[in-house]
Amino acid sequence: MINTLPIHKKIILFDGVCNLCNSSINYVIDHDVGDVFRFVALQSDLGQEIQQYLGFSTDNLDSIILYIPNEAYYVKSTAALKIMQHFKGVWKLSKVFFIIPKGIRNVVYDYVAKNRYQWYGKQESCRIPTPELLNKFLG
Repeated sequence: MINTLPIHKKIILFDGVCNLCNSSINYVIDHDVGDVFRFVALQSDLGQEIQQYLGFSTDNLDSIILYIPNEAYYVKSTAALKIMQHFKGVWKLSKVFFIIPKGIRNVVYDYVAKNRYQWYGKQESCRIPTPELLNKFLG
């Protein structure tokens, strides 16, 4: 399945049962004016395959992954900041956070990730996209 990924889209792998993650994906969808992104739940078969391809354990679902086919991938805070660079307005200022060392940024990211279910809740299953959004979700 990994060979069928759109090579001209940036793929965001996210925790499909996390309410915070789903809200974040909804925000990205609403602000993806250039139709740059496609989405894959980490729990899906395709999500698992991409994680294995990139060398990640499929047991650990606490990180967002931004995968750019045939180019690069980013995780945790770096992935989030790279995604924000595609938004208009004040989000462009998020670039300033790259001056903070990745290790420090990821301590904050990991703290939120560790507590996300407790703070924001969890769904029983991955979200099912509406018919209008179906083409944005892979796998």
